Amino acid sequence: MSRVATARDEMIDLERNPTMLSRIQTARSQHSGTVGASIKSRKSNKPLPNFGAGKPYPPPLPDREEYVVEFDGPDDPLHAQNWPLKKKLLTAVMLGYTTLVAAFGSSIFSSATRVVASKFHVSSEVGILGVSLYVLGFATGPILWAPGSELYGRRKPLVISSFGFSIFFIACATAKDLQTVLICRFWSGFFGACPLTTVAAVFSDMFDNRTRGIAITVFSMTVFTGPLLAPFTGGFITMSHLGWRWTQYIVAIMGFLAFGCNLLFLEETYPPVILVKKAEELRRRTKNWGIHAKQEEVEIDFKELVEKNFSRPLRMLATEPIVLLLSIYMAFVYGILYLFLTAYPIVFQQIHGMNLGVGGLPYFGMIVGQLLAGTFIVIRQPGYQRKLAANNDMPIPEWRLPEVIIGGVAFAVGLFWFAWTGYTKDIHWIVPTLSGLCSGFGLMAIFLQSLNYLVDAYLMFAASAIAANTFLRSLCGAGFPLFATYMFEGMGVQWAGTLLGCVAAVLVPVPILFYLKGAKIRERSAYAPTKPFGSE
Repeated sequence: MSRVATARDEMIDLERNPTMLSRIQTARSQHSGTVGASIKSRKSNKPLPNFGAGKPYPPPLPDREEYVVEFDGPDDPLHAQNWPLKKKLLTAVMLGYTTLVAAFGSSIFSSATRVVASKFHVSSEVGILGVSLYVLGFATGPILWAPGSELYGRRKPLVISSFGFSIFFIACATAKDLQTVLICRFWSGFFGACPLTTVAAVFSDMFDNRTRGIAITVFSMTVFTGPLLAPFTGGFITMSHLGWRWTQYIVAIMGFLAFGCNLLFLEETYPPVILVKKAEELRRRTKNWGIHAKQEEVEIDFKELVEKNFSRPLRMLATEPIVLLLSIYMAFVYGILYLFLTAYPIVFQQIHGMNLGVGGLPYFGMIVGQLLAGTFIVIRQPGYQRKLAANNDMPIPEWRLPEVIIGGVAFAVGLFWFAWTGYTKDIHWIVPTLSGLCSGFGLMAIFLQSLNYLVDAYLMFAASAIAANTFLRSLCGAGFPLFATYMFEGMGVQWAGTLLGCVAAVLVPVPILFYLKGAKIRERSAYAPTKPFGSE
């Protein structure tokens, strides 16, 4: 099977040409994984309209490249990586909050499912659809937000999505029937998928290779702590005189705050779109209308849009062992995260007799576990940077996998611990709560470093690999809560948890396999680099 040229092959040839290298870094390579990079995107089969007023078409620009704007060297203050640290941190906090709200909204409904089911006279499983459809929105949202962020920049999608997200939460809170609740939950998830899709890309725009890992770690912690902070908050709200509708009003208020911050303070970080704005200013001030940015030459091609956002991710899922097996592993882990929204209430509310609010507090065990995993990864970051520097800043993807292996073992241990200490009230509630230290640690370590591994392994096709991964894991996140009640009540907590622990244990060898054989597998890939970094 023939292999495509990789980013590394291009870098070798372009090092002698700083201008072209800058072009690659600021215009083409940053959106080649989605839309707009190929020549066919700039061609149109539509007939040209008349120039008007009987005028002939003017001659083309003598040399178009002379009219293309660039960054003014590597230290250009317009580039987001050259922003002051204070500005970067404020942007990161603002977008971290936006992401936290979207993740928070995914699970706050879980504390109200039984109340909603009772109000609308349906089964509790139908009530859980409010959670599942929201996560299904996470699966479908990137279809719009990923290419949108690379055609129109990061700011517009984030502002639009935070507004739409909040509006649909208001609609859900005021709904008069169940179908309206469920439809609005889906569209809330669709709009909420934007920060989950785009914020990591913003961090990549702002931070270089040496600091990006820490930034993405903090971002990932907001993604995974959000769903675990919501249940106890929603539980206390549902129990109070406010009722279940205020679980949605609260998130809407939080969403409108995020919308206001993004509208007023968020600046564009995507380099090609920054150059578009620079070109607009230069045209206006110089009256030279030929000045333009490379991004303005891009014309949307529907066929290419479908290819890069639908068919390629599915093809990689079917033909790339690394993408397939890691996606299955991460989908299982992500599904367990949302399955716990059903399993924890069974253990702590039904077995231990806690109320809705107090019964959500044991999730803090998992939150602490995730914080420990994030701290562990950050502590190991200097060692990774030393290896990176020793290898001429060329990352070897398998360097990411030791944390995944450790996390896999911890995750399986946490599931067995939860199963065999949570099935009876004779064991103190703190014991199954502490199992969250292991399961939370494993969840974060597996997820974060597996994503980093996919990015390092597939480079210019990383967007497609992550799109395939996102689709599969969101399906599991939507589906797992639907069978969780039947599973835990039918099999019992101990045996249902044991089954899940066994699956987690069976999946532990997946990262071990790639740690040992990943380089050879990538050599046979049609999408990964033609040879592993560091092999020379």
